[in-house]
Amino acid sequence: MRRRSRFSGRGREGVFVMMPLLRNNLFQRVVVAFAGIPVLLWINRMGGLFFLALVLLLSLVAIFEFRRLAEHRAHPPALSLLLLLTALIQLNFYFRVFAYWEAFLVTVMLLFVLELYRKEGSQLLNLGVTLVGLLYVNLTFGALLRLRMIGDGKAHAVAAEGTGEALVLLMFVCVWATDILAYFGGRTFGGKFIRRKLFERLSPHKTWEGFFSGIAGSMTAALLCASLLPYCPSDMAMMTGLLAGVTSPAGDLMESMFKRDAGVKDASGLIPGHGGVLDRFDTIMFIAPMIYFLAAYR
Repeated sequence: MRRRSRFSGRGREGVFVMMPLLRNNLFQRVVVAFAGIPVLLWINRMGGLFFLALVLLLSLVAIFEFRRLAEHRAHPPALSLLLLLTALIQLNFYFRVFAYWEAFLVTVMLLFVLELYRKEGSQLLNLGVTLVGLLYVNLTFGALLRLRMIGDGKAHAVAAEGTGEALVLLMFVCVWATDILAYFGGRTFGGKFIRRKLFERLSPHKTWEGFFSGIAGSMTAALLCASLLPYCPSDMAMMTGLLAGVTSPAGDLMESMFKRDAGVKDASGLIPGHGGVLDRFDTIMFIAPMIYFLAAYR
């Protein structure tokens, strides 16, 4: 007769305890953050082709996810074409073989001509969702790439070397602080002072208390960055902190608008606890162009 191990019961209990924890959304978010943030910081530190590779990967996944959303409402072109166009646009943002408007002009005209030979669905809807997706994904991630390039001699703005790295780090820290404080501030104080929701039609769980908590977190993070980071002047840090805190919900709401129209919860399940690239980087995509213009033309 086989002897039962005295540890078997404990092992089962441990498995039963761990399973709900592994399925917990907050736990998954924390694990992904601990694994992903150091990699992201290292890539930002390296810059150059490393950062280009990151942006290229994110934009390719994002256009894949957007096409999946668009398929619920229209008939977008083949995925291979959208991936190719996205890759060429992002590479042009870095190497600048053509002027940016020329690259987008060629893209738009190509899509118009190709739509002449397609018979599925409405041509207006097909072109509309395709152009929205290409512009949304490529302009926002292109702005992130150009922001990192500030100070390396390739970007429009003339700045000291290391400025782009500091600005990208500042933006990410402010966005993270906004997300964390908004989440816990909303859970703790949501509805206790202001009963009206922030934007109930698109995101019924967002509260004004969470919104103001996010702004406080972003401004605090900006102050810390201004005191600790080189090439991060106080005025730029505070403007970035304010922009990140105030406009972060807009990026999230815009992505929620797309997902609700498509009738899905997440853009994909690529990142455990977060959804897809569009779900995780929606705020960065919305804020990066504003921070780029702020840095390049201030």
